[in-house]
Amino acid sequence: MHWKPLPKPAQCTESRLIQAMLDGIFAIGTSLPPERELAAMLGVTRPTLREALQRLECNGWIEIRHGRPTRVRNYWEDGNLGVMIAMARYQDRLPEGFIPDLLYVRILLAPDYTRLAIENEPARIIDQLQQYTELSESAQAYARFDWQVHKQLTLASGNSFFVYFINSVQRLYDLVGVPYFDHLETRAHSRNFYRQLLDCALRRDSASAYALSQRVMGESREFWLRLNSPPLPDEKIA
Repeated sequence: MHWKPLPKPAQCTESRLIQAMLDGIFAIGTSLPPERELAAMLGVTRPTLREALQRLECNGWIEIRHGRPTRVRNYWEDGNLGVMIAMARYQDRLPEGFIPDLLYVRILLAPDYTRLAIENEPARIIDQLQQYTELSESAQAYARFDWQVHKQLTLASGNSFFVYFINSVQRLYDLVGVPYFDHLETRAHSRNFYRQLLDCALRRDSASAYALSQRVMGESREFWLRLNSPPLPDEKIA
């Protein structure tokens, strides 16, 4: 017997409202239409709309004010991880500096979950990293492998927050990873990281793994900034 997937009207409604906010139909600081009117616009029932609005409020998109119109918040400043997850679906709408900021957060988190992973489950990390020698020289292969490395590191860390964080940025990882690894130097840089981290895991040297991760994550951010900087204008010959 094959079960058909259940429809998720509240989730679809939430996605449509996010799209409308990002498109400027419902701009930051403005009010949403009255509930009855908005439900009719979206073609959903009022209970479904209320469920979607409550989810949007929890993630910092809107402010529900009883007795007054619902206001669109400044989600760039007030949003939480839920906003970041949604942004992964709308990469072209990311504000300037979003990816460098995300990479900076990784610099803060990755050394700790790498250290914990080497302390807790070095065998898991060894199994993952030993596969790096079989990587094909394609950006897609490197993006997938790098995601798996960080996923395994967070799982082995024993800290669920690290796992939630890496899961929340998976779609962004997919979008950013391919253009990042579309360069010989970035692939070589990451390959060297996998080799050195494998050595740390084999020696159960969590302190060296911490320092290695901190350095390499910082270098990766610098790569991204350099590779995505606009080209300098050609100098005019006097």
